[in-house]
Amino acid sequence: MTDADLLTRHIGGDPLAFSEIVKRHRDRMWAVALRTLGDPDEAADAVQDAFMSAYRKADSFRGDAAVTTWLHRIVVNACLDRMRRKSVRPVADDELIEAAERDTPMPDQTAEREVSMEVTAALKLLPADQRAALVLVDMMGYSVEDAAGVLGVPAGTVKSRCARGRAKLAPILSHLRNRTDLSRVSSAKGAELRDG
Repeated sequence: MTDADLLTRHIGGDPLAFSEIVKRHRDRMWAVALRTLGDPDEAADAVQDAFMSAYRKADSFRGDAAVTTWLHRIVVNACLDRMRRKSVRPVADDELIEAAERDTPMPDQTAEREVSMEVTAALKLLPADQRAALVLVDMMGYSVEDAAGVLGVPAGTVKSRCARGRAKLAPILSHLRNRTDLSRVSSAKGAELRDG
């Protein structure tokens, strides 16, 4: 059954349909929220808020985008709302390590964790709109057009936000450019950063 079918069934009163949507997408929504906010507690709250909002407003889904795009937009907006309402408290290193282990358990990833913590700290220095665009495009692998759909802005705006964000991050993260101890990089932009 497709996500759209499940959403239709939820709107029609099926008590189990929405929980299936949550099961299918909660991990990816969690990853987006965690990378956007950098704080596991705030990310969990944002995802919960987003799913509650999606549950209540399911009948507002117009079907002109995929259900996942619609959910991503709600999650990103929940994150941006949290960032606007209050500044996110600094995250302790052990919390980031715990979150990384929950997200992708792998043997000794010390170098990657260090880089991940540095990138997360650097992302917190960016304005919320630039951070959200970079997380979707560079970290989650969305196309500019798909990120624009999630953020509800034109593709040119996403390109501009990414370019400004990358320009701000470049001097902060320039020491990572020639690291040879990184065994894998999860995105094309990350590979560009690593490989110069």
